[in-house]
Order: sequence, then structure tokens, then C-alpha cells
Amino acid sequence: MTQDHRTRWNVGAAGLAVAAALVLPACSLWSDKPKPAALESLTPSASVTALWSASDGRVEFPMQAGLSGGRVATAASDGTVTVRALERAAPIWAAKAGARLAAGVGFDGERAAVVTVDNELVVLAKGQVSWRKRLASRVSTAPLVAGERVFVLGLDRAVEAYDALDGRYLWRLQRSSDPLSVNLNGVLMPMGDTLVVGQGARLVGVDPTRGSVRWDLPMATPRGSNEVERLADLVGPALRLDQDTVCARAFQLAVACLDVTRGALRWTRNAGGVQAVGGQASVIVGGDGSDRMSGWRAESGELLWSHERFLNRQLGGVATWGNWVAVGDGQGQVHVMDPATGKTLLRLSTDGGAIASTPRVAGSVMVVTTRKGGVYAWKAP
Repeated sequence: MTQDHRTRWNVGAAGLAVAAALVLPACSLWSDKPKPAALESLTPSASVTALWSASDGRVEFPMQAGLSGGRVATAASDGTVTVRALERAAPIWAAKAGARLAAGVGFDGERAAVVTVDNELVVLAKGQVSWRKRLASRVSTAPLVAGERVFVLGLDRAVEAYDALDGRYLWRLQRSSDPLSVNLNGVLMPMGDTLVVGQGARLVGVDPTRGSVRWDLPMATPRGSNEVERLADLVGPALRLDQDTVCARAFQLAVACLDVTRGALRWTRNAGGVQAVGGQASVIVGGDGSDRMSGWRAESGELLWSHERFLNRQLGGVATWGNWVAVGDGQGQVHVMDPATGKTLLRLSTDGGAIASTPRVAGSVMVVTTRKGGVYAWKAP
């Protein structure tokens, strides 16, 4: 779901090996949008340094900034991709993908990968397009660039791999899927020597060199009387707690943590939200469909706290920032909280545009982007 709480669903044509998909027009899950809760009076109890801000152009897709090697890659809907040093606003390079964008940005510190509305995967480096490939499915998840490969997760839930150097096709993993999927950033992440993918409500470990399945584990059980109610796609980015544990949101259904080494679900809690969860080794934090925030004990899923201070503020995904968590809202505010208590420690303002994606963090630096095209970087002590 985008930052204004609209969802697009992908509809695959039954019987086709490749989803000849059409994406339904954006439609709200709420017929009348409630008024956002007023911001509470706040005396900051934490401080950060504003490093820089810039404007890259409007963002109208589920963009996820890419961070790697002390650099950040961002993109605008018009196809412009910009790479900066993490602590400086001046671009290292900028380039055009040649079409409007539907998803991005994957980034390994050198190469940036985006997907256009024409279903083309475009890889750029040093200010130029390196290569482009036509994809079989629409894409909303930012590609992953890792291990000299580019991985793409389609709305038909198929995963494809390409050689990052020349775009050579490597493999495709197609699993059986439901006819509907959610037009959100899904789960596509490295975990040791395994590619971790969200396919529907299941978390799948894939051999990145061959495309074979190493493990396949359910994180939620879809339920409902129709296809829309049974949607339970995993929403990215997922949260990796340690070398064994991944936590994620199943769309409109649950928050769950999975021990991939043991192949066991550690816990699951009904939580009808639509955005990614964040947190730390001890606490998982996320919002529900009304933007009620909750914190669960990471070990057991026990509810530690819940508050309604951000009701209907159109929250995005939660990011971990040092000892804090941060979440952006639809009015361009970033709320920094203590994950143990849910207390708001600090509020950061942007250009007033909705925060376009889950904040991204590298070390002590957090980067957010807005729908108006603003890019902001802050550094924690």
C-alpha cells in the first residue's frame, strides 16, 4: 500500500504460465478517509544532526532508496536515478532510465537497478544505462543487486536473476500463486548465502546461483471468503533480527517472526496492518490499518505497548535507527520512538509530502524520501 493508504492489486490471467497481468486502478480500502490525529505537543528528548536535503522529482511508485558502500541511490517517477555519498547532497552521478518508473531502487554501491512502467529492468552505473531487459511480469518490489547479480520479484510472485555485468538471463523460479497480489514492496533480501523471498504468505530461501529452493516456510495462513480477503503477501522490507530470525508483516493479516534455521514459526500475532515492521533484538514495532502503533516482545510476541497517537496519519513502514525506531507519515513528518515504550522522542519535518517509503538506515545515518521528491538525511549521535 502506498503512503496514502491506497492499494493496487495485480490480477493474473488464469492458465497462463506468465501472468499477463493488468493492475486494477488504485482503490481505497476505506471509503471515507478519516481525519489524521493532531500531533501531540512534544519536547524532544533526543537530538540528531541534519546532514543534507535535496529534491529529485516526484515519486509516485513504491520506491525504496538503496544504500550500500557509503552511498545512497534514489529515483523519481520520471526515470531519473541519482547516486550520492551518504553524507553529502551533491550527486556523484545521475542518469535517466528512459521511461517512467514502477519500482526501484536496488543498489550495490556501484550499480542501481529500477523497473519501468513498460516492464523493463534497467541497470545503471557511473551515470549511464548499462543494460535493460524486458520482464514477463509487472514489478512493484525494488530489485536486489547483490553478488554481481540482479534479482527481480514480479507481481506474479516469480523471481528472476540476471548477471549484473551484462544482463545475461540466469534463472527463473515460478511458484504456484493466487490470482491476486498486492502492489507493494515485497520481501527480497540476502541472508548469508541465501536469497530470501516473500511469495504470497510464505518465506522462501533460494540458492542465488541456481534458483533452487532451499526452504519454504509459511509466515501466515490466508483466510477469508473471497480472494481479496485472502490476500496475505509479505510486505517488505522484512526485518532480520539475527542470523536465524526474520520478522515480517503479512498484508492485512499478521505480524510474525520465523526461525529459518529450525524451520519453525517463532510466533504470529493478528495485526491487520499493511506496512513493514521494524524493531530490534528485543522489540518488534508496527502499525495497524488505523495507524495504531504496537510493540511486541521479539522472543515471544507478547504485546508490550500500544498507542493511538498517530491514528489515521497514513504511516509507512518502520525502520530501526540505532537504539530507536522511526516511521514516516502522510504529512511529511518522521516520528522517532523508543521501541521499548513507544514514547515519541523526536519529530523530524520534511517538505510536507507523504514519506514515500520505509526510511533507510546505514550505520548512524537515516535517509527518507517524500512523494514531492524531497530527500533528507540525518545522523544520530
